[in-house]
Amino acid sequence: MSRPAGRLTRWWRRRSLRTRLTVIAATAIAVSVFVAFQVAIELLDRELQDTARNQLRADSRVLATNAERSGLAQVPLPPYPGSGGLVRVILPDGSTRTPAGQPALPAVSEAAGRVAQGASADLMESTGSDDDGYLVYTLRAGDGAVQAARVADGSQNNRFGWGMLLIGLVCVAGGALVGRTVARAGLAPIDRLTAAAVRVAHTRDLDADIPDEGGGEIRRLIRSINDMLAALRESRQAQRLLAEDAAHELKTPLTSLRLNAELLIRLDRRGTLDSALPPESRTRLLNDLGAQVAELSTLAAELTDLARGDVSDESTEVLDLADVVVAAATRARSRVPDIEVALDVTSVWVSGRPAALQRAVLNLVDNAGKWSPADQPVGVRLRAEGAWAVLEVDDAGPGIDAADVPRVFDRFYRADSARALPGSGLGLSIVQRVVDAHGGRVTVARSARGGALLRVDLPAAVRQPENSAPS
Repeated sequence: MSRPAGRLTRWWRRRSLRTRLTVIAATAIAVSVFVAFQVAIELLDRELQDTARNQLRADSRVLATNAERSGLAQVPLPPYPGSGGLVRVILPDGSTRTPAGQPALPAVSEAAGRVAQGASADLMESTGSDDDGYLVYTLRAGDGAVQAARVADGSQNNRFGWGMLLIGLVCVAGGALVGRTVARAGLAPIDRLTAAAVRVAHTRDLDADIPDEGGGEIRRLIRSINDMLAALRESRQAQRLLAEDAAHELKTPLTSLRLNAELLIRLDRRGTLDSALPPESRTRLLNDLGAQVAELSTLAAELTDLARGDVSDESTEVLDLADVVVAAATRARSRVPDIEVALDVTSVWVSGRPAALQRAVLNLVDNAGKWSPADQPVGVRLRAEGAWAVLEVDDAGPGIDAADVPRVFDRFYRADSARALPGSGLGLSIVQRVVDAHGGRVTVARSARGGALLRVDLPAAVRQPENSAPS
């Protein structure tokens, strides 16, 4: 792109939409006026030419009639009045006669001479330029010819052109004014929308919906922004609830941890740690501290996972869900050696994020392990049912009360019977979020062994060939 064109492009991009609409309207009118001007000039010129030719033919026929009646040498030629058409008689010998006082016409052309000699009946010809010349019509008459001529005058076209130019300038100015007015009226909803958006940005008030006005694209834009504000309100409300719930859940373990730590510090400063705390009590206290730190670590990790929502750098791939389930069961056994997991899995391929799915399965196994008696394993089954991969995790515990089922996947919700057990109340909430993100569903029922049965349904995927890479 050349430098002037680049500067023009940058200038155009810096203009407001109102200015652009004004320039476009004025340019469109200017182009229309220019085209109309050219067409009108052409039509006017043709009309004037046709009128002049017809007039010359009529004058020549009158003069030819008189010449045939009186003879070319005797036909009367009144003195030139000072304006109007010009005439001339061409005699057989090639000489000419003109009215007294008439301006001299150009010499008789060879073509006109041939008409006078009888080679053709008539001839229309132009001499000189359109603005400084003559239009001459030659008509055979008797033994010679007669001619009628007029001076080519472009003044009428020029006057018409200047008039059209003046009208065009007025139209361009009017078009710019109309374009500015239309742009201002058409963009008024955009201005109000901008002001409302600026107000929301300054006040942080997401509850102030923008009035739905205008039509077509403007209305769709306003509705889209209102939907965005509603989504932001929901997100902020969810963040506030998460922070409030997290503060509430962190209060108890942090208080217990602080009290135990302060007790140890105080006894150590007094030098009575060994005497005040027998070895058994000290071991129990240190174990409590370790358990509280582990619980806080788990809670912090789960809060981080929930706060991230569906945002993840992990890519989606086609994977065998059986591998994910086996890996999650192995991790559960390593974290809680007393837990026993009975696996019954078949290969089922799904499209998903491996780490997120493994976290969900691990939470299901951990939750079942809390309730399953020591002599009863946690049952984990994976199979394919039609277009779905079905994962079931059950235990032989007391099961979930009917009153707790509607809230079992809520954040930080813990049934009364579970408050004495370790946990944050976030595990099943994370499970539901991961399953929802993968287009599946999770339900709760009672297992055949009397405990809880949690079922996860995920859309199955077609296994890719070994030599193909995931897209």
